[in-house]
This record gives sequence, structure tokens and C-alpha cells, in this order.
Amino acid sequence: MTTKTHLSMRQFLGITGLMVFISLALITALITNSRTAHAETVSGNLTTSELVTINHLNEVGQGSLLFNNEQRYRNAPILNTVVNMQVTGMINRVRLTQQFTNTTDQWQEGIYVFPLPENAAVDHMRIKVNERIIEGKIKERQEAKKVYQQAKQQGKRAALTEQQRPNIFTNSVVNIPPHESVEIQIEYQQVVNYDSGEFSLRFPMVVGPRYIPGTPVLFETNNVSEFNGNGWAQNTDQVPDASQITPPLLSEHSTRKNPVSITIALDAGLELEKIDSRYHQVDVIQQDSNHYIKLNNETTLANRDFELHWRPTTDNAPRAAFFTEQKDGEIYAMVMLLPPEAKQTNKLNREIIFVIDTSGSMGGQSILQAKSALSLALNRLHSGDTFNVIQFNSYTSALFSQPRRVNNANIDQALTYVASLQANGGTEMATAMNAALSNNANEKLLRQVIFMTDGSIGNEQALFNIIQNKLGNSRLFTVGIGSAPNSYFMRRAASFGKGTHTYIGDLTEVQTKMLALFEKIESPVLKDIHISWPATNTEMWPEKIVDLYQGEPLLVTAKLTQLPKQISISGQLANQAWNHQLKLNGGQQHSGIATLWARNKIASLMQQKGQPDFDKIKSQIIETALTHHLVSAYTSLIAVDVTPIRPENSKLDSKAIPTHLPEGWDRNKVFGQAYPATATDSRFYFLLALMLFLVYAVLRHSPARLSV
Repeated sequence: MTTKTHLSMRQFLGITGLMVFISLALITALITNSRTAHAETVSGNLTTSELVTINHLNEVGQGSLLFNNEQRYRNAPILNTVVNMQVTGMINRVRLTQQFTNTTDQWQEGIYVFPLPENAAVDHMRIKVNERIIEGKIKERQEAKKVYQQAKQQGKRAALTEQQRPNIFTNSVVNIPPHESVEIQIEYQQVVNYDSGEFSLRFPMVVGPRYIPGTPVLFETNNVSEFNGNGWAQNTDQVPDASQITPPLLSEHSTRKNPVSITIALDAGLELEKIDSRYHQVDVIQQDSNHYIKLNNETTLANRDFELHWRPTTDNAPRAAFFTEQKDGEIYAMVMLLPPEAKQTNKLNREIIFVIDTSGSMGGQSILQAKSALSLALNRLHSGDTFNVIQFNSYTSALFSQPRRVNNANIDQALTYVASLQANGGTEMATAMNAALSNNANEKLLRQVIFMTDGSIGNEQALFNIIQNKLGNSRLFTVGIGSAPNSYFMRRAASFGKGTHTYIGDLTEVQTKMLALFEKIESPVLKDIHISWPATNTEMWPEKIVDLYQGEPLLVTAKLTQLPKQISISGQLANQAWNHQLKLNGGQQHSGIATLWARNKIASLMQQKGQPDFDKIKSQIIETALTHHLVSAYTSLIAVDVTPIRPENSKLDSKAIPTHLPEGWDRNKVFGQAYPATATDSRFYFLLALMLFLVYAVLRHSPARLSV
């Protein structure tokens, strides 16, 4: 027999009232978060008691070590951030020095996230506290963390440098004494870029907020489920290290600045026609064949990438270069060759898919640059081509259901559509990438996808997997937009997509940069490239050479058993066989070639991440990184003093470091809700799920139910 218990009106209203109360409380929390977005993005993972002191965080600048002293935030401001570059030929050696001072009465630990070029080979780190210098050693990542934690507990000075992405690193510095200074030095090496007759280098200064998809992941500590990390984003099932790549953000009301000075000693080895810094004013002093460059105003705010370009005179433009180094009984070489230009003998009809990022991080100048570039591209299409426009933020939508023929009506419709686009919402790039790479079975058309974005995502590997699995006969070209794009994602995506990468950092560059891109994609491609080395047991990286477009050089590194006198290079250019014999003549001696070879090997092996046998590949990566003293995804630099200095009973405070918002980003677009619009919506869904769970719990465990 079943007994049916009826609720009284009072009981029903009580349960209903509780449900409404819970719902209103959670909704109020969401609204409150939205109204205090700029404060909470700075705070990261603050406890309830710490939130009352949130205004203290508004005065914290990028690169400052955040300290907590009796619920009042004080900071150790950067006394000076100095970047020294030594460019010799095609190789740039960089030392980054940051000085901090602990202005509090407490012992401190600082954790900060900073960007470096995506091709940087980080091989040295040292920490200087007063006159004490501690040199970093390379170890496997987990071992380095263990050593750091032991030093932290033992009261020893220590520093840890970890790679989160090839262009994002984390430094942790612990046991900084009260009212003392600490100086951190990072050294790295890179090959400068060469394209269409011009050399360039880029120094990134800020990690922009990243979109973090997925469900938040909890971890267990002391039998309590908690969130992990120091960033504003929680780790998720799709981005398990989200908290390590999302440093807290500086309030727009802050009066503090993070000054950075940059000096460059440039020995190009060639007579130069011009030297140009497009986003920062610089002074150039020439002494004989060397040039010395420094910022015009001595320092700059660390909120956008620095770029330097130099162009040789026409008569001195290089066609080939060969560098060698002998190290530890091994011979290393780097080869640069500029293939000849070729004209397209017959015009090919193309299907061009334009993809434009309209997420919140693209607000401000970035969306203007992207729309201007896209409009210019549409006006350049030819009769016989087909095209479509896809835009994405939290959702993906296309202008046409299928690509349409180029005619005046369709182009006018597309231009009107582009003009109406606005930046808002998240960065659900995976859906857009899938849409752009679908329907690519028509081999009669040259299918090209032009992807315009700042690349502000945390799940890069998922996007790389989509490109590799769905590229088909398409070619993917990435156009980096804004003052601080994710260059690692942009370049790697273009490499997987058998295309090329273009960067637009200012509205004034749109026409020049897009015209250069059009010339590339309309010109023949040098493909199926192969290099024959006469020496046996040659280990060349990258192992597989990507297709080259007009103006792009062939650039490889190799470990050899003996120096060859020449190498043979072959490929397909404009549907014809192309061969070249490059005489090497011994090569120019240059230190650091071995480091670049190892960096190329690690980067190439990392492209195989996700394959079934990656554990074996991972072992090769670790072995190479340890041998060549390089930071990688699986190795870190650790520096530990031998003598404990912090008394056992002394409190140790630890906080993350806030960063600047990249220049030109629209804060209202990015911070229109509790967390950056370009960031994950998982907090909202987490609260919504919690609300529904509580409602279910009330109904499930209620002693009575309402019957009708």
C-alpha cells in the first residue's frame, strides 16, 4: 500500500521560498561578479576574507610580486626591467633582467607568468639576492618542482623556471628576505625572422587573457575538494593547466606602471637600407658596421609586443647562409636558402574561406584591424573564385550556407556583413575551425582558409589536432591581430595547415601586410622539399620541411659527423622540378647553433603529441633538453641556495603577479562579466549546476511531496 503525503500550503511555500532564495542568491552572485569584474580578475583565487581588501590589488602592476601582509596587499615593485639583445647575423642572444624588492616585513614567495618568443631556446636562469648569485640547473620538471618545494620548506632561497607553452613561462621565487632585493636573469637564444628581403625580431611583453573551455577540475587535499592554481581561471578537463597561463590582471584604475627598457646591439653583417621599430620609438646609433638601438623614451609600458625590422640594401640581400659550431665532439650546422621566385603560368580558380574572430578579446583596435583586412581581401577576389565568411565568438555562423561565386552582389553583401560585425563573447575556435575545414573534397579548386584572430585560447593542442585531422586539400593561413597575439598558436597552426603566418599590429599596416599575403597565396609554392646530405648519420631538424611561399627562406639545422662541401636541395616549384646545389665552403663559425638545433628537435617532436607512441618521443625530448640545458615542457631550471636563511617560525606569504591588459583591447568587451569574455564560461555553468543541484536536493529529500 502506498501512502501519499500532502504538503500543506505553508510547507509548499517554505520549500518554494527556499528554492527562490537559493536561486536569487546565486544570480546575485553572478551579477555582483559582473559589476566587479575588473577587481576579481585581478584577485584570481581570493578567499572570502581577502576579497574585502580587493582595492589594494588595484595598485599592483604587471611583473610586480604580490605579497599579503595581514590582509593588506603590498608589492615589491620592479626597480628595473632590462632587456639586452645581441644580434649577430641571424642569431639573437637575449638576457632579460628583472629586479624586485621585498618592501614588507614578511618573508615572501612570488609567482609570475611572462611571455617569451615562441622560438626562444631558454638555457640559463640565475637569481641574485643582494650579492648572492644562484645559478640554475636543468632537471626533469617533476624533480625540479620537488627540489623547489623542499627548498621552500627548508627556508632556502630558490627560483624555478617552467615552460607552460613554448611562448609562456612561469617563474617562482621563494624565501625573499624582508626589505631585501632580488634580481632574476633569464637568457635565451633565437633565430631572427627573414621574409621577403627583411629581417625582424619580436619581444612579447604581456600574456593576454586566454579563452579556457571545459569543465572545472577539482583536486583533493586534506579530504577536501578544491580548485587549484594561481591564475584567474580554474583548471579544466580541456585545459588542465589553465591556472598556470592566466595571471591575475591589473585594474584599469591603477596608477602603477611596469617600465621596461630595451637595448639591442645589431651586427647584421650586411649593409643596411633601413632599421625600423613599428610600435615603439627608438634611437639608432651607428658605429662602423654595427648599430645600437634603444627606446627613445628609455622605457615603455609592458602591454604590447616590441618589434624591430632591418632591411639590407638590394645588392646585399642574402640568398644563402651557412653557420657551424663544434661542441662536445659534435658538429652542428644551420642552413638558410632563399628559393627563386616563380610566376604562376596559369591562373587557378580558388575557394577562399575567410574566418574572423569576433570574441571579446578582439574588441577595440583588434576588431577594426580584422574587419579592415577582411574587407580588403574581399575586394581583391577574382571572377571564377568562390568564397564564404565565417565569424565566431561563443557561437559560429557563416554568411552563406555554401561558398558562392564572386560577383558584385555577393561581394557587396559580404562587405555589409563584415561592417556589421562586433566583438563580444567567448572564443569557441574549435567549432569555427571545423566549419572552415569541412567540404574540402573538391580537388578542382585551390582551397585556401584565411583565419584572422588574436589566438587568445588555452586549448591550442585541440586546435592543432583538428587541423591535422581535417585539413584535406585545404591550406590554412593565419593572420595574427592586435598588440599581443598568441604567436605560438598562429605559427604552429599555419605550419600544420601548410600555409603561412602574417601579423598585423596596427591599422596603418593592414593594406601593406594583406597585399604581401595575397602575393604569397597567389604565387607558386615550393613543396615536396628534400635535402640530401653527403655525410652519413646526419640528424636534421625540422625533419619534414614545410611548403615555402614567395619570399620565405628554407631554414634547417643539422647534427653532422663531418662538414660537407655542398648539399643538394630539391622540390616542386610551379609544377616543375626544382634542384639546387648549395656550396657550403666550411661555413661561418657561430656559437649557439647546437642550442638552436636542440630547440628545433624538441619543437618538432612536440608536434607529435597525442600519438599512441608519444611516451617514447617524450623520452627523446627530455634527453635532448637535459643534454643541451634547455627548458621544455618536461624540463625546468631550478636554482637553490645551500644555506637556509628563513627561520622556521617565520611566516611565508605567496601570491601571483597581475599583468597589464594588452594595448588596444576593449576592457568592457573583455571584462563584461565575472571573468574575461574571452575566457571560459565554466564559472557560470558551475554556479548554474550548483543551483540546480540544490533545488534537486530540496525536492529529493523533502519529507513530503505535493499531490494534485
